[in-house]
Amino acid sequence: MTSTPGDGPNLAASQKTQVLLATQSTRLVDEFAPENLLIVERDEEKKCSLFRQLDREQLKDWLDRYSLSELWEKNVLGGQP
Repeated sequence: MTSTPGDGPNLAASQKTQVLLATQSTRLVDEFAPENLLIVERDEEKKCSLFRQLDREQLKDWLDRYSLSELWEKNVLGGQP
């Protein structure tokens, strides 16, 4: 994160604040590190949502060749509607 003069309050707030964002935009996920993304899938049998955090190390070989958005489009990440 970069900071400029006058960013003190914004920088402090960003260190204390967590943002939850749900999206269907594949391109938006490219703006985040894999470990900052949660994949949510519906378990129809148990009637619940399953949350899974991505692991950069597990995706290493994929990320050498593809972007996160491409992996999502290929359903490698899961979370497809």
